[in-house]
Amino acid sequence: MQRERLIARLIGRSQKPGVVGKATRVPPASRSAPRSAAAGRAMVPAALGALLALLPLAASLQSPGARPGAGTPEPPEPALRRLSRHLLAHYQKGTRPVRDWRTTTTVAIDLMVYAILSVDEKDQVLTTYIWYRQHWTDEFLKWDPAHFDNLTQISLPVESIWVPDILINEFVDVGKSPHVPYVYVSHHGEVQNLKPIQVMTACSLDIYNFPFDVQNCSLTFTSWLHHIRDINLSLWRQPELVKFDRSVFMNQGEWELLYVLSHFQEFSVKSSDSYAEMKFYVVIRRRPLFYTVSLLLPSIFLMVMDIVGFYLPPHSGERVSFKITLLLGYSVFLIIVSDTLPATAVGTPLIGIYFVVCMALLVISLTETILIVCLVHKQDLQPHVPEWLKHLLLERATILLCIRDRKKFSQSRMQTLDTSRQVENNDSTAKPTPYVCEDPRERGAVGGTRPALAFAGRPEGSAALQEVLRETTAIRQLLEKREEFRDLARDWLQVGYVLDVLLFRVYLAAVLAYSITLGTLWSVWRDA
Repeated sequence: MQRERLIARLIGRSQKPGVVGKATRVPPASRSAPRSAAAGRAMVPAALGALLALLPLAASLQSPGARPGAGTPEPPEPALRRLSRHLLAHYQKGTRPVRDWRTTTTVAIDLMVYAILSVDEKDQVLTTYIWYRQHWTDEFLKWDPAHFDNLTQISLPVESIWVPDILINEFVDVGKSPHVPYVYVSHHGEVQNLKPIQVMTACSLDIYNFPFDVQNCSLTFTSWLHHIRDINLSLWRQPELVKFDRSVFMNQGEWELLYVLSHFQEFSVKSSDSYAEMKFYVVIRRRPLFYTVSLLLPSIFLMVMDIVGFYLPPHSGERVSFKITLLLGYSVFLIIVSDTLPATAVGTPLIGIYFVVCMALLVISLTETILIVCLVHKQDLQPHVPEWLKHLLLERATILLCIRDRKKFSQSRMQTLDTSRQVENNDSTAKPTPYVCEDPRERGAVGGTRPALAFAGRPEGSAALQEVLRETTAIRQLLEKREEFRDLARDWLQVGYVLDVLLFRVYLAAVLAYSITLGTLWSVWRDA
């Protein structure tokens, strides 16, 4: 249409010289009239030719590429840009976003534990990775969605708007948290700030129950500057939903998440303004399987071998070497596992006390073995077994310990008593001198065993007989002394055997009681 209008306009302009023809209407007496009419008729074809020559130029001038924006209107600005410019044009992020300063800004917070990165018992530091969420209402970030293409939510740079100063009181170091540069804003003015945080917090770690320990660490969120009349805190979700939420927790590490408790409270410092704080108690438990296999089972095996070593004969020296080898092996084991045990300056874990007591039991077992061996192998330098000791160990203790061959002990004791009495009688009869034998006649009168009347008249035979009797008496005394030593050794061996059984029972009872106590405590802590 525009092209046709341009052509019509040019044609109209080319027909204007015809007006000159109308103006040349002069009287017929003029000489130049025929010449002017001929000139006007000659100019019409020239104008048509010029018009046809100008048609391509007019078409090129009317094309959209030659004059951009001249033929079509500019597209409208996107709704996101218009809304962002509308919200941030006169926004001031340095003040709290309320129209009435008496209005309290309520910040709802929430967290989800993603992973337990490390637990440093020595420095009392817990490192966790959490997903932190908070939202509040900004009265200066509201709009009508109908004016902005029904846009109800927009993301804005976090540096361009007001953000509450919510911090964690237990922070000890800045973790390697990724930076999230945007927040979500809805048309009602609700601002949502979602970000992951690596939290390194101080925590009072109780390692007494290691490796069956349960730790309870708190994360306290509060405004560092604004009191409760300016910024108040609330919980985003219900406490029951927060408590057992393990939807994002990585449950493959050493620690497992039991639950997360939440608690709101107000606090003030020296009668100043009150501050609002939201506490989250993260309760975690250590998985004890690794420490049970690498620490407890080797120690239990060594203690069992020490108990089995009591069944070696008490008069054998192999028991001493066996128990010394066990003690050395346990010492090497403690050196190896010393780096695995948690180290704190506050207290010692129960498993450390367990290892020390086991070492003490091994030392007591070795001492008992050495005592029994010394008691059995040195009878020649020992006196007779006291009667009270025989009565206590060979009679009372055998009944108490349910020793099956206690009758043998009592019989051997009676034989020993008879032998000792006979030795005393023989010593009293042969008391004059070891080298002078008694008169055969007196001996015959007293003993009535060997008559010596046949040798009364033979002095030479009497001297030979006295020599034979003297030698026979010396041999008999030697044999009796040797038998006495054997009986003495047998008595001390029986005492050592009963004492070994008694100490073994006491040692076994101590080990069992200690093991049952620790097992019960660890089972209670494990199921708590």
